[in-house]
Parts: sequence; C-alpha cells; structure tokens
Amino acid sequence: MERAAEGTDQHTNAGGSISLSAAFEDTEPIGRPRGQARSFLAALRTVHRLPVSDRAADLVELVVSELVTNSRKYAPGPCLLTLVLREDCVEVSVWDGNPVLPSVLPPDPYRVGQHGLEIVMAAAQAFRIEREGVGKRVTAAIALVDP
Repeated sequence: MERAAEGTDQHTNAGGSISLSAAFEDTEPIGRPRGQARSFLAALRTVHRLPVSDRAADLVELVVSELVTNSRKYAPGPCLLTLVLREDCVEVSVWDGNPVLPSVLPPDPYRVGQHGLEIVMAAAQAFRIEREGVGKRVTAAIALVDP
C-alpha cells in the first residue's frame, strides 16, 4: 500500500483494483477532497497509463465537491471519501454518519439551491444511495472517457 497523504490511503490490491480512501472532518476546506480526486486521476493517467479525459476529470472533481459538501451540510461530523477504479469508470463514494437518506428533488429551474444531487445524477453513469449500519453512502460512477 502506498501512503498518499495524511489521513489518505491510495493503493492497488492483489486483484488489481485501484482505490483511494480519505477521511475528512467537517471543518476542513473543500479543496482537500477535490485535490485528492485530482491526485487519484493523475495517478491513473501517469502511473497506471489509463485514459482519463479532461471532461471526466472535471466531472469527478465536481461530483466529489457536491457529495462532500452535501455530507457537511446535512451530516455534521466526519465523512469518508472513497474513489475506486471499476472497469472504465471511477466510482465516487461518500459515507457519513447521518442515516437519513437525501431527497432527490425533481428539476426546477426556479428553485434556488438544492441542485447538488441533480448535478451528480446528470454526470453519473450510475448512481445509488444506501443506508448502512451506521449512516449512509452515496455513490456515483463517472466514465473515464467521453462517449
């Protein structure tokens, strides 16, 4: 396992799965999880020689930002960001300790705010929300290359 940064683990397991996990307190700047996503994608490109489009990199960073921001806003306390390479997608997952599942509101151009999950769902190939023993996990899969 390669140590990426304090509080962050980036590794490749025996089966070849590439992942990054990082815990964040609700007081840390949002730039830290976004930076971890950039570093993960850069490693996919340079170390693992995988194609990652600029658009995909932007979308992964956006999804990380939206999911971590939602976690901070609605579930005070720590959250866990996990990025996993799954075939031709990066799975972005954020866990927090609040078991209340978020409401996915229908699109409304007149609503001010609360468009985060709308944005995430539009960017994602797959999207799911799961209640866990403690808290919940929101996951979005972003394709590495443009269709």
